[in-house]
Amino acid sequence: MEGSERSLAIIERLRTAERVTVAELAEETGCSEMTIRRDLDHLAEQGVLRRVRGGAVSLLLRGEATPFPVREHEAVEVKRRIAAAVDGLLADGESVIIDSGTTTLEVARALAHRRITAIPLDLHAVNALSAAPGVRLLVPGGQTAPGELSLSGHLTETSLRVLRADTTVLGICGLSARHGVTAHDLAEVPVKQAAVASARRTIAVCDGSKFQRTGLGHVCPVADLDVVVTDASAPRTALDELEEAGVAVHVV
Repeated sequence: MEGSERSLAIIERLRTAERVTVAELAEETGCSEMTIRRDLDHLAEQGVLRRVRGGAVSLLLRGEATPFPVREHEAVEVKRRIAAAVDGLLADGESVIIDSGTTTLEVARALAHRRITAIPLDLHAVNALSAAPGVRLLVPGGQTAPGELSLSGHLTETSLRVLRADTTVLGICGLSARHGVTAHDLAEVPVKQAAVASARRTIAVCDGSKFQRTGLGHVCPVADLDVVVTDASAPRTALDELEEAGVAVHVV
């Protein structure tokens, strides 16, 4: 089992058990206890857990997002397929707001060859597009969240409200016809709302796991979305409900 897979397995155990031991994790993963200790130390540095004698205790609040460095290694191929699909939905010359997150970061990377105006909402995407020759880069102000490097606050919201973009590519923490689009971080909610309001079209991107989750903050109803791009692991009933609400669904 690779390091990123072990980290994800440890996090999933912490979500259910809240406390784990080195011996248990070594047996479950088939790795040495020394390897597990290194994994726990690394996750402790990222704020996922607190090391205790013989194991670790979870620091993840219920419903809280997994830290960015861990999420970046989740479902990478799926995110790249989603990003390629979004690339195909955009026209040269469009102005595109790119929301914060790991899936939208892959979208930013996929758009680096395009001739567009890009408005990224985190510094990871800014960096991915900074050397793109055909991209006109507009960076809104705001404060950044440690690790996530997402932009938020009054300056970010004000910057978005004065824009009229062609498309917003929206990252999602949770999605359902009942609860709409939700986010774990409440500071992200008004930024996402401003991004949706500022664009003629909203394309939401997420892997199928997001249909099983509901974040604390409500962003918008699904009727505010024009397109959802997801993968084949998304529940068919959830996709049918989106289509019934008038949302175009692209499965990659």
